[in-house]
Amino acid sequence: MDTTEFGDSAKIAKLPQEGVHCYPGSKSKITRNRLLSLIFFAAFLAGALLLGLKASGNYVYLGLAVIFGILAVCMILVFCQTFLVAKYRVAVDYNEKAVVLRYRYSQIKIPFENFDARQGKPDEAEALIDKNFNKGGNEYLILDDVFQDACYQTSIADLESRDDFNKLKEDCLAIADAYGARNSEDKVKFYYEKDKDTRTATGEDDIDKIIEDAQNEKGEGDLANSEEE
Repeated sequence: MDTTEFGDSAKIAKLPQEGVHCYPGSKSKITRNRLLSLIFFAAFLAGALLLGLKASGNYVYLGLAVIFGILAVCMILVFCQTFLVAKYRVAVDYNEKAVVLRYRYSQIKIPFENFDARQGKPDEAEALIDKNFNKGGNEYLILDDVFQDACYQTSIADLESRDDFNKLKEDCLAIADAYGARNSEDKVKFYYEKDKDTRTATGEDDIDKIIEDAQNEKGEGDLANSEEE
């Protein structure tokens, strides 16, 4: 794919042409994850050993010992993973022309010509965490390969500092604007971007109508009940 197929050559030329900008994970989250993983590792290992000693033919104890052992190994993996994100959680690689994300033990590379970035919102669970631990001051950035179903996000709380987050956002928005992958007709469309013909062909309009009718019936039923009372 030509990198300027959807983009602006002048804007692409203004981007850095070499170098890698690395954005490490939050030191506080890394420290917390290390401590928690060590504590849980010790607890699971102790549980596995204790249950293993008591097993002696008892398959329930033996099964629990195996489960606790697996969980202890998982805690080791969590602990080791913290050293990977300490180096970077997200990197913008101008040499390879890709945005690189660290996901567990994998590196996910999104080529600039496929990349889109936009500000996002947390789901309900993350919003609750933000309210209690981040005092509502967290911000989210969506990092998307427009030709793949999956997209990824990071936030101020995930990175080492707010300055890092702001710089990452500046880099990513500039790349997305310059390469213009979001302008492709072949990109994966979000629910609200689908045209009526597509929605009708897949039956989504019918599903929406069923849900809407059910909600209306429920509302009318509640109203009737309140009138009877």
